[in-house]
Amino acid sequence: MLRLLFYFCGVNIHQKYILRSIELGKKGLGTTAPNPMVGCVIVHNEKIVGEGFTSPYGGPHAEVNAINSVQDKGLLNEATLYVTLEPCSHFGKTPPCADLIIKNNIPEVVIGIKDPHDKVAGKGIEKLEAAGCKVTVGVLEDECRNHLKRFLTFQEKKRPYIILKWAETEDGFIAPDPKIRKSNPEPFWISNPYSKQLVHQWRSQEQAILVGTQTVLEDNPKLNTRDWAGKNPIRVVLDKDLKIGSHFYVMDGSVKTLILTQTRDASKYVDGVDYEVIDFAKPVAVQICEVLRKHSITSVLVEGGSRMLQTFIDEDLWDEARIFKAQIFFEKGIIAPHIQAKLQSKQSILSDTLSIYTHD
Repeated sequence: MLRLLFYFCGVNIHQKYILRSIELGKKGLGTTAPNPMVGCVIVHNEKIVGEGFTSPYGGPHAEVNAINSVQDKGLLNEATLYVTLEPCSHFGKTPPCADLIIKNNIPEVVIGIKDPHDKVAGKGIEKLEAAGCKVTVGVLEDECRNHLKRFLTFQEKKRPYIILKWAETEDGFIAPDPKIRKSNPEPFWISNPYSKQLVHQWRSQEQAILVGTQTVLEDNPKLNTRDWAGKNPIRVVLDKDLKIGSHFYVMDGSVKTLILTQTRDASKYVDGVDYEVIDFAKPVAVQICEVLRKHSITSVLVEGGSRMLQTFIDEDLWDEARIFKAQIFFEKGIIAPHIQAKLQSKQSILSDTLSIYTHD
């Protein structure tokens, strides 16, 4: 009767437990990268007996944590393991999860999506099937792909998942007139404190944060996570001619920082900061993506300024745009980036409106 009830509700038993696996996987957001944030559920006689999600990078994978959470290991040889992503089949920071599943004689495995990583890519499924496991693949595939979008973008498109973020006034400006900034160099907040807190939550969820030279010179931002509990993103700064001095916050060594420059003279580099040289005569956004991939950065929050954001838009390299609109007017200033995309959602944050667009 319970099985029929789930079918009538539009969700079958396999979907039910993959949905739970997705919810578990979300607990790894911001800590597992560059590994994917996978969720896993172990079911015996339609009762969950074990759950797990990917530990912070370098730690056990979701399947390992789920199996370890099962109190009565004797149930495993009659259980079904549900997991959002194909179990790995190779040795990395940890042993292969497929081997552990086989070792524990789990007879059935249900997988959300196949892993596109070249070291897995069906090999985990093949290993399980060769050992006699019944394997089902492709349950709630769209939902799993959305959940694992950072990892999948990195593997399939060979670049990080790119989120553009900015706040603009009601009349379409991203910053005040430069003359005003000269007389008042303090950062000018367009969005309200609650929107600002949300941005800090986003910083804790993504692997890196990216800004241009002028943003640092004008605002001297820390680019860390302060108004939310969580890790700091890697700071990535575009600084063509190394105009940013060592007294700026981004150069203080408190957070891993990567500078992209055209200057090859290492004597001008600041100790404790990493540098990569790119060619500013060529498209910049694609080179930034190449550098981030080299550093195994699977997601980046692009925070500005307007020129940096528009560069990613013009080069057609972005996945989400998160735009705050505040009920204030500048009348003149720096015009906000222009974007044409599908509106995914809109919500009010007190006086601000947050619109999220996705790139098809």
